[in-house]
This record gives sequence, structure tokens and C-alpha cells, in this order.
Amino acid sequence: MGRGKIVIRRIDNSTSRQVTFSKRRNGIFKKAKELAILCDAEVGLMIFSSTGRLYEYSSTSMNSVIDRYGKTKEGQQVVTNPNSELKFWQREAASLRQQLHNLQENHRQLMGEDLSGLNVKELQSIENQLEVSLRGVRTKKDQILFDEIHELNRKGSLVHQENTELYKKISMIGKENAELYKKIYEAEGPSEVNRDSPTPYNFAVVENRNVPMQLGLSTLPQQDDTEQSAAPKLG
Repeated sequence: MGRGKIVIRRIDNSTSRQVTFSKRRNGIFKKAKELAILCDAEVGLMIFSSTGRLYEYSSTSMNSVIDRYGKTKEGQQVVTNPNSELKFWQREAASLRQQLHNLQENHRQLMGEDLSGLNVKELQSIENQLEVSLRGVRTKKDQILFDEIHELNRKGSLVHQENTELYKKISMIGKENAELYKKIYEAEGPSEVNRDSPTPYNFAVVENRNVPMQLGLSTLPQQDDTEQSAAPKLG
């Protein structure tokens, strides 16, 4: 057996009326929420109960919905009544001029100007704004300095690592030179070594315009034994 049709009229029983109000209120709020989500609509819903209690729902904020409603209503009145268009734009211009004046006055007060008409509470509010702004500026400055110091430390670490590698290479070359000198000394004997030079075998730079710079091993010229023993003659 199907459900009978409900007669839409005031419910006399207060308890039944309150129960029906709660159920239908929740239902209409649910439908409003679904409408806002499914259709990307801005929804605002206000309900006053018989006792005067307010129930509301808005997809964004109720103030935003009410402001949008008022502006839209004024715009519709301007379209339907061209004579009120001039008054509408005059109100808009006056509102913008007032906003500009407030911003300029606030800017002057933040710069320490036009403070004569302010009381202690207003001055304290300006001081709090400046302290918040100053903390923000200092935080940003400290963050930039921290990032720069971190980058310099990273570059310094890379330079230190490169210097360490170069030092290892220089030490290795020195050891190789010492081993090479030892081998040459053992092979040719001490008589072939130039005792006047601490390094009888030196590294010389061989220059050639057509090839890159190279390192070559060269020996110092040795004097003949007869020339070393011959003494100069006088007269």
C-alpha cells in the first residue's frame, strides 16, 4: 500500500511540528550542500524557526553571499531603471574615494606622520602592525643570509676537497720524482751525478708552437776530465 499524500498545512501539535521542522531543515541543508558541490554554485540559506532561532548554511561565507546579493540587486535595479544609474556610479566612486583616503591615511600613520589625532589604543595598534612587519622583514633577511652562508660553505667545502686532491697529486709526483732519481742514481753511479746541484736531473719545459706544453727530463752537461784537470797557464 503506497504512502498517502501529505497535506501541506500548519501542524497543530507542537511536538510533531518541531520534529518535522528538524527533519526538513536537515534535508534542505543537505540539498543546498549537494547543489553547491555538484553545480559549483554559491549557496546561502537562512532559516528562522517559530521560536526565532536562526539556522544558516553557506558554501563560502554568509557575509560574502549577502554582499553579492546586494550588489546584484543594485545592478538589476540600475538595468531596470536607467535614471538610478548615475546615483549608483556616484556611490561607487564615493566608496572608492573613501577607500583610497583610508589607505593613504594608514600609510602616513605607518610612516610616523599625522599622529596628532590618535589616542593610545590607536597608536598601540599602529605599533603592533609595525612590529609584525618588522619581524617579517627580519625573518626574510635572516633566511636570505642563511641561504647565502650555506651556499658559501658548500663552495668552500668543494674548494677544500679540490685542494686536498691537488695536494695528494703533488705528493704523488714528489714520490715518483724521488723514486726516479733513486733509480738513475743506482744505474749511473755517484760519479755521473753533478754534486754542485741538489737535483742532478731536472724537469725542463719543452716549448713548441705546434704542440701543447710538455714536461721533459734533461741532464746537465758534464765537463771532460781532462778539462777539469788542466790548470790555466800564466804568461
